Amino acid sequence: MENLISLVNKIQRACTALGDYGEATALPTLWDSLPSIAVVGGQSSGKSSVLESVVGKDFLPRGSGIVTRRPLILQLHKIDEGSRDYAEFLHLPRKRFTDFGDVRKEIQDETDRETGRTKQISTVPIHLSIYSPNVVNLTLIDLPGLTKVAVEGQPDSIVHDIENMVRSYIEKPNCIILAITPANQDLATSDAIKISREVDPTGERTIGVLTKIDLMDKGTDAVEMLEGRAYRLKYPWVGVVNRSQADINKNVDMIAARRSEREYFSNTPEYKHLAHRMGSEHLAKMLSKHLEAVIKAKIPGIQSLISKTIAELEAELSRLGKPIAADDGGKLYAIMEICRTFDQIFKEHLDGVRPGGDKIYNVFDNQLPAALKRLQFDKQLSVENIRKLITEADGYQPHLIAPEQGYRRLIESSLTSIRGPAEAAVDAVHSLLKDLIHKAISQTLELKQYPGLRVEVTNAASDSLDRMREESKKSTLQLVDMECSYLTVDFFRRLPQDVDKGGNPTHSIFDRYNDSYLRRIGTTVLSYVNMVCASLRHLIPKSIVYCQVREAKRSLLDHFFIEIGKFESKRLSSLLNEDPAVMERRSAIAKRLELYRSAQSEIDSAAWSK
Repeated sequence: MENLISLVNKIQRACTALGDYGEATALPTLWDSLPSIAVVGGQSSGKSSVLESVVGKDFLPRGSGIVTRRPLILQLHKIDEGSRDYAEFLHLPRKRFTDFGDVRKEIQDETDRETGRTKQISTVPIHLSIYSPNVVNLTLIDLPGLTKVAVEGQPDSIVHDIENMVRSYIEKPNCIILAITPANQDLATSDAIKISREVDPTGERTIGVLTKIDLMDKGTDAVEMLEGRAYRLKYPWVGVVNRSQADINKNVDMIAARRSEREYFSNTPEYKHLAHRMGSEHLAKMLSKHLEAVIKAKIPGIQSLISKTIAELEAELSRLGKPIAADDGGKLYAIMEICRTFDQIFKEHLDGVRPGGDKIYNVFDNQLPAALKRLQFDKQLSVENIRKLITEADGYQPHLIAPEQGYRRLIESSLTSIRGPAEAAVDAVHSLLKDLIHKAISQTLELKQYPGLRVEVTNAASDSLDRMREESKKSTLQLVDMECSYLTVDFFRRLPQDVDKGGNPTHSIFDRYNDSYLRRIGTTVLSYVNMVCASLRHLIPKSIVYCQVREAKRSLLDHFFIEIGKFESKRLSSLLNEDPAVMERRSAIAKRLELYRSAQSEIDSAAWSK
């Protein structure tokens, strides 16, 4: 039994050291899953005396009104016989208190540091560990006493504030409620019983303690309450006799106080038959035994929570990334690995493993053809424009058979307009590639870890795309220019020859072509231009893919890799500067993960050996 409770105490100490304890948090923690005992009672109900009797030390602040103004998480650790008693506070690591009067003063001082020298309360707990051969292994949480009215120096909300604080602990299903009620008070008005009944209506988590039994009016006794006839709980009520103020003033030690308490129950006729289960010494042993039983029952649930939490912490630690090596070689390697991860994600978008690459195909299959169709060749090849270009091409003398130069000028001027859709296709693919870069950047978890590197990689990738766009634009527009520079003769040789349609040379140069012939020229030119458009519709995507998409897949960060090899140590370090919050979070997660793994190992061992 001692070993199992000691194990839980050890885990709870580790939890408190990491701040992983459940004060009023909505998130389940390992602390929440471990059973503990919350001490609840009204002001001046004798809570402090019960705790001091269980510990066997006079260490709690005393006085009138509200004395306990912060939760006190008290862990008792049984040590070897003959060892000296001592205490430690979580907020004062490595400092041992052997004088328990100093412990009392430190509790008061630490309370004042949080709340000021007022009667305000705080939900921030004080963590105190006491090591003694005269205690049993326990975790007790001393909470501020419940009250019904605010006194001078307290806010009007103090009544509800204390109640809410108490509820935040005792509502947790793994909390054992130690309900302290004075025997000289009507049980129906007991604050402890009232609130415990609300959160634990079946009484399965509540252990009732009657204090001040020796102060009851003459002719009355607490037998009916102690036997559970006045208010039944699952576990028997325990009666205790508090030290009198005179005993406290005389510094009567706890050993003598416990002896007097045993004698009181053994020698009082009304309680003689109950003496074997009365007194603070019995209470401590009973709590320890009960706590052990609860721990055993909760082990499967604890194991499940630990396993789930370990998986969540490992996932978060993976998302936060590993810390970087301190030397330049390690930093350079880390940067290269992160860049390769980004580059792989970018390629997966292009190859269809991730979404986005299909939009590039849409440019070739829909956007470019639609843009080519929207070209206004009809306006370019209107009768008036054809007549103007052909007559200008003839110069001072008319052509003899066919207006060849006019044809060439009409074709060239029409094909030149294809440059617009070709250039637009290059820009559209460039824009989509940049979007994929930003997606890949956001999906590369390591780049979220290092804002400086994220900016550099984004800029380097964007610069590469800009260079590829210029090369692609140059190559793609050259395809159009080549079509303008050399016309396919076979197309015209296949056309039917009709020299009689050339017009009458005796007519004026301005009417040598009739409208019918000019329209025939327009139709011929349009057929040739449409043939070229059909060809370019396939050649332009090939040029764009070769110069932009393929090149982006092959060498997006090549230039950046060459440059970072020249970076000085300071520059490399600046790329790997983390957000301090991320560093702090990783450290906290790693420590918490270590705690949970250790707890898992120890609890699994305890479960197998029980």
